[in-house]
Formats: sequence, C-alpha cells, structure tokens
Amino acid sequence: MSDFDLVIRGGTVVNAAEISKCEVGIKEGRIVALGEMLGPGKQEIDATGKFVMPGGIDSHCHIDQRSSGGGRNAETFLSGTRSAACGGTTTIICFAAQEKGELLTPIVEDYHERAKESCIDYSFHLIISDPSDQVMNDEVPKLIDQGHRSLKIFMTYPRNRLNDAEILKVLETAKRKQALVCVHAENHDAIMYMTEKLLAAENNSTKFHAWAKPPLVEREAVHRVIMLSELLDVPIQIFHVSCEEAAEEIRRAQQRGLKIFSETCPQYFVLTERDLDRDQREGAKFVCSPAPRTEGDQEAVWDHVRLGTIGNVTSDHAPYNIDELEGKFWAGDNAPFSQIANGVPGLETRMPITFSEGVVKGRIDLQTFVAITSTNAARLFGLYPKKGTISVGADADICIWDAEKDVTITQDILHHDTDYTPFEGLQVTGWPFITISRGKIVWENGDVRCEAGWGKFLARDPYDYIEPRGILPTPFDPVVLTTNKK
Repeated sequence: MSDFDLVIRGGTVVNAAEISKCEVGIKEGRIVALGEMLGPGKQEIDATGKFVMPGGIDSHCHIDQRSSGGGRNAETFLSGTRSAACGGTTTIICFAAQEKGELLTPIVEDYHERAKESCIDYSFHLIISDPSDQVMNDEVPKLIDQGHRSLKIFMTYPRNRLNDAEILKVLETAKRKQALVCVHAENHDAIMYMTEKLLAAENNSTKFHAWAKPPLVEREAVHRVIMLSELLDVPIQIFHVSCEEAAEEIRRAQQRGLKIFSETCPQYFVLTERDLDRDQREGAKFVCSPAPRTEGDQEAVWDHVRLGTIGNVTSDHAPYNIDELEGKFWAGDNAPFSQIANGVPGLETRMPITFSEGVVKGRIDLQTFVAITSTNAARLFGLYPKKGTISVGADADICIWDAEKDVTITQDILHHDTDYTPFEGLQVTGWPFITISRGKIVWENGDVRCEAGWGKFLARDPYDYIEPRGILPTPFDPVVLTTNKK
C-alpha cells in the first residue's frame, strides 16, 4: 500500500534559507513529509543529480490584456500559464486592467472568467487608471476583501497615468484596506516632451525609444513615489527596476527603514539599448518600458540583487505578435517608436535566464535564486508559506531543476503563443526538468502535461509583511484623520 501519492527521491532540496539532501512526500496536493527512506508512493520521481526547488512565482505578467496604447496581448490564460509551467513557474500574478472612464468590478469579473482555463494557480493585481470616488470608496475595498490584495498604478502612458493627487488617493485606500501598491515609475511629462522633440526631428526608429526615456526619468519617478508613500506610511513595490539610478533611490529609502520593495526582469540582465538599434521590424522585438539600458546598468542591477535592494525577478511578460494586426505594429508597418506596442514575452525563459546569468556565472548562490524567483514574491504578496517553500504543509508546487542542461533559446522550443522571443539564440545553462503544480506533473523533460482549468484563483487575506511601519513625517495621520497631540 502506498504512503504517498508522489515521492521525489535522490534530489537536493533548495529553499531560500537552506539546502538539504532529503526525499519529498506528497499527498492530496500538499507536501506532507521531508526525510530519509520515506515509504512508497503511487508515483515516484528519481531526482538524482537535480535540485528540488519551490515552483517559481512570477508576480508580474500581462495575459489576455488590452493595451492602453493599442494592440492586444498575444496570450490566452491557457497558453500563458502553459508557457510558465514549462519554464518552472507554478504561480502567476497578472492583471485586471481598468482604463479611464470604466468601473472596475465588471473588468475583474471578466478576467476571472477568462482565467478559468489556467493550468497553474493565479492571482490578480488591480490596475487603477481612473481612481474616481466610486471606484476607490466602493469598488476597490470590496475587491480587496475578495482577495485582490495588490493595486497597480502607472506614472506614465496617457490612458493609464495617475497624477500625484490621484496616487495619494490610491495609497490612502491601500492603507485603509492593507493592500500593496505596485508602481510603474517613469516621468510621463518628460517622456512626452522628449518623444515630441525626437519625432519632430524625424527620429522615428526604435533606437530612439531609449532616448525618449533615459534612466533619469525612471530615477525621478521612483524618488517621487517613494516620497508620496512615505508621506502616508504605505509600503510599495517598484516594478521593473532597470538602472543603477533607480536602484540607488530605492536603496536609500530602504536604509532609512522604509518598506520599499522592488523587482527587476531578465531583459535587464541580457538586453541593452543596442538591441533597439535595428531595422524597425527587428527593433520592435525589444521595445519595452523601461527601455533596455547598458552593460553597466546590468551589473549595477545584479549588485542590488545581491544587496537585497531588488528582491524579486519577474518576467513582465507583455507579449505582442510581430505578424498580427493587433500586435506590435497595431498602428501600421511604418509606425514610429512611440506607437509600437511596449513589452516582450518572457514567462518561460525567466527562470533559466536568471539561473544561467546569476548562479552559473557566480553572481548569486542557489538560495538567492530561489528567493528572487519564488520565496520573496510569496512573502511580499501574501502567499507564503502556502507557496514559495519546500516545507511540510505547503502546496506541492515544485520545480525539479537540471542545473547542467545547456539550452539555446529559440522560438521553436518555447510554448507561448507569441510569434518571437527577444532572447533568440541566447545560450543558457540550467532548465526545468519537471514542474509540479499542487502534486500534478505539468511539465516533464519536454513533455507538456498541462490541463486547462487545473489552476485555481489565490485569494489573499491580510498579512503582516506589508503592514505600515507606524511612522509618519508629521504628528498628523491624514488617513485616519487623527492628531497625535503632545
């Protein structure tokens, strides 16, 4: 008689805090035993020579989402989550996206309906583009109570951006309801000014995408939103940090004790602004925001990963097809850089690129790899210890990793629905051997076993990690409207 549904034997278990040699026993979708010489399982996996790690958590990916600038994401929830699973990821947090003039609740309901075909677990950030009184006082509190415990705001893009007063309004609601605010931080007016001047000088090609938004527009916006969060004592997460200047602003805030969290993405490890300097059709494959930077910024970003300034690596998967009317060239084949859809695909390649550039090249150790691809996101977004750890009681979300497998990334080996990869030809060492979602094998050494509808929505309850510090710059708390009289 079997003691377990599944037993993993022979592997080395790697968590964010420790490495151990033990077997893993799984029953009814959960890890129920870690030890030596476990009893038999109905199914057994020989992981000899492999690392047994928590399944990846990608907390920033756009799936089946309208673009505010034009175009539409290439992925469905089935194709997107399939791609994630094949890359070692077992949980995603994507977006329910409001545009100006819209109510939020119908949009969230629509995204939940689409997400029913997911093959791994998922949750949502709520994109707030129009923080009207009805949205912020009625809809958002109810949606947070339903488990949507993170809000996304933009400081740029004409149809998404919030001004400072609107940002404060969102931060206030987040503090009242204990939600985390995630920020796309770039200075909108500076970008629009530079774009207008570049186009007037007939600088239309994709090369000038990076010129329109240099690192200082990211630095300024990061500094400003940190100030606004400090004013109200609200923790925030800065999305897709791409350069040394922005990371230094975050580091200074953290050194003052502020709860400022941040992430980066693999594109900022391996792409540079030179990738944009191609003909329009090729250069479009690398148009994302913030723009790719320099090799110096790549190393600076790694420095801040090691320091802990940057705690997560996400894909910012924002897929637009090259050969599709609603894709990269939604505005026409000769569109200037400013009208090419922003974003690159990367769900499946996130963990292999991070492992190869990080662990294999000696920039980080194994535990840090697990932390930045899984555990830290689980803690930050209220999923830990259900997710992000190989521990008794946790969901059996596991990635068995082949650290010695050499792979050349090409479009034809990937499982997304996007018609290209910006990482074409990149050689990496390390690839997922088996991916397990709640005890079910969804990927095994080239064999895709994803099942539409297997994934579950992860409602997130209040959690201590993002509680305000209780420290304000004045004796007056504008959120609770009380004065500390002394």
